[in-house]
Amino acid sequence: MTYRTKLTSPVGPLTLACDGKNLTGLWLEGQKYFAAGLEAEARERPDLPAFRQAAAWLEAYFEARDLPPLPSLAPRGSAFRQAVWKLLLEIPRGKTTTYGVLTERLKAAGIPAAPQAVGGAVGHNPISILIPCHRVVGTDGSLTGYAGGVEKKRFLLELEGAKLSDLYMPKTGTAL
Repeated sequence: MTYRTKLTSPVGPLTLACDGKNLTGLWLEGQKYFAAGLEAEARERPDLPAFRQAAAWLEAYFEARDLPPLPSLAPRGSAFRQAVWKLLLEIPRGKTTTYGVLTERLKAAGIPAAPQAVGGAVGHNPISILIPCHRVVGTDGSLTGYAGGVEKKRFLLELEGAKLSDLYMPKTGTAL
């Protein structure tokens, strides 16, 4: 069974999904791939612990406070997408990285990758904001596409105090 709830936020209404224990989705209203994978018969259950944890995390995030632990996340996707989403979770708040850096990290871990495939995985991230796909920018620091809209990407990065010239460039030998 899948459950859902809605929250308000500075970037508009958010729809969240969970499997009863783990958060499986967080979408900005109107975003590309909105509610992808959310079952039509998902039941409204705002009282679930995963939703309460997500709400507390989002409240702290939007108020630029110290963040509590993330709720348990269980995004659904291929092994390749899972690897990309895991890398996104490593990008520190207030930092950005590029599709190329992510591609090189995957290759260093023995995972065949191309920037276009990485971009596809980033774009299909089912748990927006918590899995910070908004922190990935073009090689030149440009605010390339964001499923929720470039204006929302800019808002999130500004909220975090990100400087596009300050890219997160981890050592390529680090494990995934």
